[in-house]
Amino acid sequence: MQKTINSTEFRKMILSGARMLEINRAKVDALNVFPVPDGDTGTNMSLTLQSAVKEMNACTSNRFQEICDSVSKGALRGARGNSGVISSQIFRGICSVLKNTKDAFDTKTFAKAMESGSKVAYSAVSIPKEGTILTVVRLMAESAMKLAGKHKDFVAFLTALIEVGDEALAKTPELLPVLKKAGVVDSGGVGLMTIMRGFLAAISGDESELGEIPTEAIDGKSGDEDVFGDNSDIINLDLGEIEFAYCTEFFVINLKQMTTLADIDKLKEKLMQIGDSVICIGDLELVKIHVHTNTPGVALSLALELGELDRIKIENMLEENRALKAKLEAEKKEMGMLAICAGKGLEEIFKDLMCDRVIEGGQTMNPSAQDIADAVQKINAANVFVFPNNSNVILAAEQAKDLVTNRHVHVIPTKNVPQGFAAALAFNPEATVPENKTDMTHAIDNVASGQVTYAVRETTMNGFKLKEGDIIGLDNKRILAKGSKIDDTTLSLIKSLKNNDHEMITLYYGEGVTEEDAQKLAEKVSEAYPDCDVDFHYGGQPVYYYMVSLE
Repeated sequence: MQKTINSTEFRKMILSGARMLEINRAKVDALNVFPVPDGDTGTNMSLTLQSAVKEMNACTSNRFQEICDSVSKGALRGARGNSGVISSQIFRGICSVLKNTKDAFDTKTFAKAMESGSKVAYSAVSIPKEGTILTVVRLMAESAMKLAGKHKDFVAFLTALIEVGDEALAKTPELLPVLKKAGVVDSGGVGLMTIMRGFLAAISGDESELGEIPTEAIDGKSGDEDVFGDNSDIINLDLGEIEFAYCTEFFVINLKQMTTLADIDKLKEKLMQIGDSVICIGDLELVKIHVHTNTPGVALSLALELGELDRIKIENMLEENRALKAKLEAEKKEMGMLAICAGKGLEEIFKDLMCDRVIEGGQTMNPSAQDIADAVQKINAANVFVFPNNSNVILAAEQAKDLVTNRHVHVIPTKNVPQGFAAALAFNPEATVPENKTDMTHAIDNVASGQVTYAVRETTMNGFKLKEGDIIGLDNKRILAKGSKIDDTTLSLIKSLKNNDHEMITLYYGEGVTEEDAQKLAEKVSEAYPDCDVDFHYGGQPVYYYMVSLE
């Protein structure tokens, strides 16, 4: 019987959970609600957890506080897509409790950690939606303390907790109708349960099932589909990153009697405002500080408020290029724009619309919060408008705000590329930041858009009976058209989207579609809607034959 988990065993739990998810990420990806080749929940969650593992492996201490801090920070920095961001917050909540463990934690402490993980995850989402990973973690958290009272043995406790999670997962189609119509359970919930099974395998020592997701956890689906995409790195950018010159390290000893643990947390927050790579860990006996900053004197002064300083080490990490710094400062502007999209043609259009930076991302390749933050930092402007251009990137863009220094980030909630184009066109460098934000937000409301792709499995949805290979047209929420030919399906999609106010129809053709094909389709659209201006452009986007915009 194993009643407690020490820090070494906790490391093994994180590693096993990450391994379990990575092995099965294609199966989690395959549970996408829309039957199109862009399922990426498993990929996003796996990359998020891999980032946490990377930070944890870099942590040389075996104290719970340092380990938990590294796991929490790594998950946040690597968070991709909605599922990744929510997963990072679950781990943040769990680690906020476990970090206070001295030698080992028991099942009751882990139950409290689950409760904290649920609360933090719910607080990270402005409008929590039931029938998702949030429901699964909440129901497990609500049962955890009761189960901990019955089971002191961790194997028995986690086994019972996983049973509760499986039951919650099975209920997700009843709580979220779109899942029921698609014939799948929530993919994020499956990812979470996969991680939990990895935890159990680490504790029990039985890794015989690491390569399989139990069938009851995915509602009987085989999950044999291949992974449909991968996350990509951001494109290379030409401006140098803003660097912090001085690596500053020291200890705070003989802390003042009035100092509290909350003061240590406040010190960390203050250090993060003047630099990066911040480590502020310890207790009321000893605090270790590490920060990269251009003002080491400020860091020392802030720490002196808590106690005495010891073993001070300040190293100059680079020779600053003074001329470049002066040039960048002189050229700094009030406002800039960052767009996220997939496809060389779409990228060039955003650049033509005066976007300062474009990073690669979208379906199957959601950029992480850190990717977005890094790109924002490379825009020499006080305020940066971010166009996510995908509903699954919006939350990561919002999360990036916490990772950006010396910039004000304004996320315009564009759910697709045509909305991003409309927002960029609405930008006026002579207007104020609030005026531009208002104009951009209003501009995206006037755009109707859709995409044309193909079904990857047989299902019935939105009144359409689909089989693998069918050409389908959809907007952000629904399947609106189905056919056997790309052109016919695109025309049907346009008909579903169009209203009498629309005066312009634009086609953006993607991979696998030639310019000649797009021109012929544009001519057909012009014949069908002679009162509208019809145009077409090379987008180069993967997955979708066409993106359609009506304004």
